[in-house]
Amino acid sequence: MEQLGFEGMPRRLYACTPTRLGTWLDCPRRYRMSYLDRPMPSRGAPWAHNSLGASVHNALAGWWRLPARSRTVTAAGDLLDAGWLQDGYADAAQSAVHRQRSRSLVEDYVAGLDPAAEPVGVERTVATRTDAIAVSGRIDRLDDRRPPDGGPGELVVVDYKTGRHRLTVDDARTSLALALYALAAGRVLRRPCITVELHHLPTASVLAWEHTPDSLARQLSRAEDIAAECADADERYKVAAAGGPPADELFRPRPGPGCGWCDFRSHCREGSAAAPQRLPWDGLSVPDDAPAQPRGPAGGLAAPDLPAGGLVFPMASASGRARSGCL
Repeated sequence: MEQLGFEGMPRRLYACTPTRLGTWLDCPRRYRMSYLDRPMPSRGAPWAHNSLGASVHNALAGWWRLPARSRTVTAAGDLLDAGWLQDGYADAAQSAVHRQRSRSLVEDYVAGLDPAAEPVGVERTVATRTDAIAVSGRIDRLDDRRPPDGGPGELVVVDYKTGRHRLTVDDARTSLALALYALAAGRVLRRPCITVELHHLPTASVLAWEHTPDSLARQLSRAEDIAAECADADERYKVAAAGGPPADELFRPRPGPGCGWCDFRSHCREGSAAAPQRLPWDGLSVPDDAPAQPRGPAGGLAAPDLPAGGLVFPMASASGRARSGCL
């Protein structure tokens, strides 16, 4: 039975995550299969690059949870080895090559960190709400950056990246997720949080953006607009499932080259026609000393893309307080 509305009743908030909002923007059909269809359609095989990324993230999170005296370079590598996820690799040999490479990435990264610089949070969930949405997400690391004179500092959102493609400052500037994390962290902890950073381990670089209150407000407004579309789509889906007008047009796919990477490609005729199926290990970069591996239908295992622009600074500079604009 539909609930009756009364004038002056508070509007129900739309609960969401940045991932959910991003999925709607990328492809409404994938959104429907991910969040609305029940049972959820079967997914494709696991991706090796996702396993690699999760292994690195888990190792770095575990490193910060160790006592400060135990946060050594070797300890980070050992955590990577102990928690290595092998799903998606072509074989044990390929997995071993990327495990050793990932160990080096993690060890090189923590070698530039101060083990005593305790983060405010690691894998910390933050949330905030407006009159329209209740948004939540998990931050890889939340730093407390203070100037050398010991004056008031600020919170900085840190997001680890392990993908083969090089990033630019625009990736940090335009990230809806990072902006929402900064907003939520600042509100929850009642401290300034306007700087967001992408730490790209393969290139040992930090890409940072210092938001303004206006730019954060614009990102929040953008999230509310996307959430309004999602809420409308969710409601129309429920009506259609109950025998009302069909909502298929609302969940039309957006086919393109990315369809080769979609977990639901086998359930989408347009997506299957738009791009060849990628092999589970096609998203991996190729270490210089790696043996030849099977290649995907479209080539796969491509070399990392070079940035078209933006400022990239050495990873070591992340230990200082972010400057205005970008780091």
